[in-house]
Amino acid sequence: MTGIVVRRILIGLFVIWGAVSLMFVIVRLAPGDPATLLLGPDASTADIRQMRSRMGLDDPVLTQYATYLWHALSLDFGTSYRLDEPAVDAVLGSLPNTLELTSSASVIAVVIGLPLGVLAARRPGGLVDRLVSGFTLLLQSLPTFWVGIMLVLLFAVTLGLLPTSGAGSPRYLVLPAVTLALPFTAMVGRLTRAGVVEAMSEPYIRTARSKGLTEGQVLFGHALKNSLIPVITVVGLQMGTLLGGAVIVENVFAWPGLGTMVVESVAGRDYAVVQAAALFIAAIVVALNLTADLLYSRLDARIRIEVRR
Repeated sequence: MTGIVVRRILIGLFVIWGAVSLMFVIVRLAPGDPATLLLGPDASTADIRQMRSRMGLDDPVLTQYATYLWHALSLDFGTSYRLDEPAVDAVLGSLPNTLELTSSASVIAVVIGLPLGVLAARRPGGLVDRLVSGFTLLLQSLPTFWVGIMLVLLFAVTLGLLPTSGAGSPRYLVLPAVTLALPFTAMVGRLTRAGVVEAMSEPYIRTARSKGLTEGQVLFGHALKNSLIPVITVVGLQMGTLLGGAVIVENVFAWPGLGTMVVESVAGRDYAVVQAAALFIAAIVVALNLTADLLYSRLDARIRIEVRR
C-alpha cells in the first residue's frame, strides 16, 4: 500500500511540474510586454528597459525558467502589481471561496445524483427510467452560463428569493453552487444508474435474494455499494473540471473566488497571480485524485488484494 501511495505522489509531483512549466511557456508566448503594461504606455524606453531587467526578462529563457522553478519551490511568484500584495497571498485569499463553491456543488451533485440513478435503475426501460434519463441528458446539454442566467432571472429577479451576485450569507452560495452542480448531478445519476443496472444482473445479487434479503437491502447494501467505484472515479476527476467550470460560474455571479481572480489577472497581464493559481489548482487536482485512488481499496476487495501483492 505504501508503494502505491509513493508512486501516486511521484506521478502527482510530475503533473504539478508539467502544469507549472506549461504556464511558464504560455505566459512567455502571450502577446504584450509585461514591463510596458506595468509602467503604462507613457513610460520612457529607458524605464521600460530598466523594468525588464528587474523582472529578469532580458535573461536567456532557460535562465528565466530555472529561476522561475526555484521560486516556485518556495511559493514565491512575486508581487501582484494589480493587487499590490504577494501573488501567493492573493491566491490563498480567494481559494477558500472557490473550494466552498466546488465542495458545495459536489455535495449537491452526489446527494441528488445517487438517488436519481438508483430510482432509474430499479426498473430499466420503465417510465421513471426514461424520465430520469431524459432529465439528466438535458442537464448535461445546457450551457452553464445560460443556466446561471436563467436561475438569476427566476429566483433573484422574478421571485426575489435569492441575491443575484456577490458573497456573504449562505443565501449567496445557493445559485452559483446549484448552477455548477447541475451537469455534475446528471453525470453522477447516469453513472449510478448504469452501475446499478449492471450489478443487479450479477450472481451475487441472486445469492442475496435467495437468502431472503429485501429488495431495498439488495439494492442499497449490495448493488449500490459495488457501483460506487466508477462514481468515486468521476467525482475525483470531475473536481478538476468543477474548478475549471467555477471560472464561468464565479464570473456570472460575481463570486469572489479564484476563477474570478484568474480572469481578471489574465486580462490585466498579472502573470504572478496566474502562475501561482496554476500551481495551487494543479496541486488540488492531484490531491483529489490521490484521495480517490485510496478510496478504491476501501470499496473493492479485489483492489485490496492487488495492492497487497
